[in-house]
Amino acid sequence: MDQPRREPAHSTLVEWAVHSLTFLSAVALGTLLAVTFASVIMRYVFNAPILGSNEIIQLASVVLVMLAMPGAAQAGMHIRVDVFDQRIGAIGRLTGDVLTRAISVYLLGILAWRAWGKLLDAAEFGDATNMLRIPLWPFYGLLILGSVLYALVLAIQLVDIVRTGAARDE
Repeated sequence: MDQPRREPAHSTLVEWAVHSLTFLSAVALGTLLAVTFASVIMRYVFNAPILGSNEIIQLASVVLVMLAMPGAAQAGMHIRVDVFDQRIGAIGRLTGDVLTRAISVYLLGILAWRAWGKLLDAAEFGDATNMLRIPLWPFYGLLILGSVLYALVLAIQLVDIVRTGAARDE
């Protein structure tokens, strides 16, 4: 007799955080597009470049990427190559899914830990960008936030895989 499929493990708090960070990532994308557009127009039409636009674009890119990753992972939007799925079978796919998520959680933990040290240093020494003097410590904080939330999403998926024997999307 077939066992009923269990509901996936989830956390309402994690889901709320993922949606919030995805919204902030969209705001960063809008900022990036607006600054890039304005910078190009000012430089090539009016011959008056916006000083510090590259700093804004670089920092917005950090925010965009780090805050979008948890949402992409939760929605299963990452690129996935299944060239060997037929050859390795269900056990191989299960092993691969477990290993990739476990290794990713570990590496994201290291990234967050190292970024925490950089955040403390940047806050202590007042590290800022060269032209606009934008403090860097908040961006390390956003990097940490994105990494930790991404690791939590992957850990929840790992629990699902262990409980059900396969990823939700298979």
